[in-house]
Amino acid sequence: MSQLIQKYNVPGPRYTSYPTVPFWDNNTYSEDAWLNSLQNTFRQTDTTEGISLYIHLPYCESLCTFCGCNKRITKNHEVEAVYIKAVLKEWKLYRALFSEQPRIAEIHLGGGTPSFFAPQMLQMLIEGILEDATFADTIEFGFEGHPNNTSYEHLQTLYNLGFRRVSFGVQDYDPIVQKAIHRIQPFAHVKQVTEWSRAIGYESISHDLVFGLPFQTLAGIEDTILKTIELRPDRIAFYSYAHVPWIKGNGQRGFRDEDLPVATLKRELYEKGRALFEKHGYVEIGMDHFALPSDSLYKAMETGKLNRNFMGYTTTQSKVLLGLGVSSISDVWTAFSQNVKDIDTYQEMLGNGQFPLHRGHILTEEDIAIRQQILNIICRFETAWNETLFPLEESYALNERLATFIEDKLIELSDNKLVVLPEGRPFVRNICMAFDKRMLASETTQRLFSQTV
Repeated sequence: MSQLIQKYNVPGPRYTSYPTVPFWDNNTYSEDAWLNSLQNTFRQTDTTEGISLYIHLPYCESLCTFCGCNKRITKNHEVEAVYIKAVLKEWKLYRALFSEQPRIAEIHLGGGTPSFFAPQMLQMLIEGILEDATFADTIEFGFEGHPNNTSYEHLQTLYNLGFRRVSFGVQDYDPIVQKAIHRIQPFAHVKQVTEWSRAIGYESISHDLVFGLPFQTLAGIEDTILKTIELRPDRIAFYSYAHVPWIKGNGQRGFRDEDLPVATLKRELYEKGRALFEKHGYVEIGMDHFALPSDSLYKAMETGKLNRNFMGYTTTQSKVLLGLGVSSISDVWTAFSQNVKDIDTYQEMLGNGQFPLHRGHILTEEDIAIRQQILNIICRFETAWNETLFPLEESYALNERLATFIEDKLIELSDNKLVVLPEGRPFVRNICMAFDKRMLASETTQRLFSQTV
């Protein structure tokens, strides 16, 4: 395994989209092209399917130095109402484009720290969204909560509004690691919010853990995981730490590179976690996720309905994902669009009645076909294609790129059908890269991605 890790531990995308953001063609993108794509997809969407909303709430009271998210650090809570009103203005701009009342299938509040906002502010936000919308046949509303500031009132308020999923960012319980990443939160806080959530009636409680953080050890990760299992969350996200300190505005400078686990130890941390999760009844879902068989994420995998987008793995199949809020990304299957990243600019543009758009990509037919291949691999660990997607010359090149995975017994390949073997799952991102025509054609020398392992 150590030789494979050294071989495949290269920079690579996380594949929440294809093409990935650094390879978007902004020259073919415009506000009109984006809005036309949105309207076309909305018209073609099955009304029972509904649309999804991701709402970015960027404020945090303190900086976690492992975090690569778009955020603003402040303890001034007067910013809440101004920001919520801006998000609702953005929603109304989009709502005016729809020929009929939208049916909401999914809402996810991410950040930043959504629980930075007072329960009353979150209620104003959700009620404003739902004022001129209705529910799809099946809904999944969830939010990300910080264990240190998520109150019982937060949980009850959002539950009353239809939320049944909550995800708590734990990362690690080792005090040395917590100090290094500036994320001090006792186990007691996580236990309290988990028990509150269960008592209120939340149907899916998730804990987010991260491996590859500074000063992590096998003994420390085992302690963190056993504490997590003690609370029995329905889902566990076990993310690989993405070390990208070169990104402007990133807070990942609270420790030295030498403090991070080397690649082989980082993989051992994951394998230790996976063995413990599986021993206690959790099933591996796609990349970096585990769920109990009773959870909807597991059921989606079993029925072939598991999906992946900018929110990560989801159980919904919505072709319309609208990203509201600063830096949010929207996806309507044939087009992507990202909002401006600066909060002041975002609010100013909405104050002037403008869509706060920054950049995007209109997908070609080839993009859509490759996107489906990558989705198949990361959601179902297999895919198949025809000669139209990879003509003869390109097919030879693809087979050459895949040959190394065959030699290492990570995949099986026959008649343009690929199956990822259990030994290949740690290298799924590398396998997807073999299909990534946009990345392969790029000549950039910039550092764009974290390591794949």
